[in-house]
Amino acid sequence: MTWLALLRHGPTAWNGEKRLQGRADRPLSAEGEAQVRSWTLPPEVAGFRWLTSPLIRARRTAALIGVEAAIEPAAIELDFGAWEGRRLSEIRAEDPAGVAVNEARGLDFTPPGGESPRDVQARLAPLLAGLSREGVDTGIVTHKGVIRALLSLATGWPMVDKPPVKLFWDRVHLFDLAADGTPHLVQPNLPLKADP
Repeated sequence: MTWLALLRHGPTAWNGEKRLQGRADRPLSAEGEAQVRSWTLPPEVAGFRWLTSPLIRARRTAALIGVEAAIEPAAIELDFGAWEGRRLSEIRAEDPAGVAVNEARGLDFTPPGGESPRDVQARLAPLLAGLSREGVDTGIVTHKGVIRALLSLATGWPMVDKPPVKLFWDRVHLFDLAADGTPHLVQPNLPLKADP
């Protein structure tokens, strides 16, 4: 059995403004940097090899938590296409019926010119299978869209309703990988801050 730990990058200014970031290469905000500096990885992931999304917010998070992380292109965020930099609330207000139909597609929800969670799962599949073959416990600093797509793979969640477990974005989420790379959720929300 191979363990896989997922950690979302620290906050950016666009996170604070509730803007969709996708592939936009936004840095951590000053507040985000301070938050990540306070993080301590939980003992459950001690000794893991680390990978990171190529985007600067993920690479900087990896550096601040003190791990040497190789860049993994498959860990990049979902592409929000024409919606990047915009607020979902504004997009919904402009076309409530169209956005509702798109969101009801669940795994096949696709922003204009972007990619769906199912596309993200397809891009992750070879990586997960490779990690399982290697058998090296691995952590990945990645993004909310990637973690949600992997949660769907692990639990069968169709992404048309609330997720089966509430994930907190300043925590580590632990999965195990079957021989074919299929993930199973083991322990969500492992705390990052050290005990006082």
